[in-house]
Amino acid sequence: MSSLLGAPMGAAYHVVTVLAQALTPLAGGMATAAAIIVFTMAVRLLLLPLSYYSLRGQVSMSALLPQVQELQKRYAKQPDRLQRELGALYRQEGTGILGGCLPLLVQLPFFSIMYRLFLSRTVDGHRNSLLSRDLLGTPLGSHWLSGAGPFSGQGAVFLGLFALLAAVAVFAVRAARQAGAGQPGGAGQPGGAGQPGAGQPGAGQLGAGQPGGALGVVGRVLPYSTLVIAAIVPLAAGLYLLTTTTWTVMERVVLRPRILPQHRPDPGPAVA
Repeated sequence: MSSLLGAPMGAAYHVVTVLAQALTPLAGGMATAAAIIVFTMAVRLLLLPLSYYSLRGQVSMSALLPQVQELQKRYAKQPDRLQRELGALYRQEGTGILGGCLPLLVQLPFFSIMYRLFLSRTVDGHRNSLLSRDLLGTPLGSHWLSGAGPFSGQGAVFLGLFALLAAVAVFAVRAARQAGAGQPGGAGQPGGAGQPGAGQPGAGQLGAGQPGGALGVVGRVLPYSTLVIAAIVPLAAGLYLLTTTTWTVMERVVLRPRILPQHRPDPGPAVA
């Protein structure tokens, strides 16, 4: 085990174990799976302030889209000048392209810990008892294509996980498209692109209202990358992924209407 992840993994092991013990009277044999979900929700709750400021930055970027498009037209043959002008615009408005990636970047260590926690046979020098826990008979440390294989009871549990991830991805794309259509530069408005955002590990935190073309295609495809990730990581990591992506979608549905009134653009020329 990497010494860098040793202490965090030990802490996560004890937290999940204690949560599973506390949830056993209610969840029974699914207590450990429920503990992973509760653990993930606790992580997202701690990151809520960062997610709020990140989403506010994405809304600001969407409001700037008409000005960005005007700069792209004006300096289409001057890429260096375009980058300087875009940088000046973002600094003036106090936003930037990377702001929306912060929650994703902060989550990656937690996802990595959950991934490694259900791969390592020992934690803190002791046997990893979490590897013996299961969800509906499927070990939480198992992979989709390992063990009994995809065409078994274990495979059915993974297929259920994939179906839930796909449903969340569809909802995320539709919600982002609707959000993009309801703000300046969104779909259905002059100069709008209305590209959906994923907001989950591996999805890149693309926001609605970003430029179209290749980015538009990427924005529509990336939410479904969670299915690929879940197919190659342990079941426990897949549960983390399902919980955090669902949280992200609901977080955006709740927070975006509260943020939008603060970012109504003033009428006037797009670029001075």
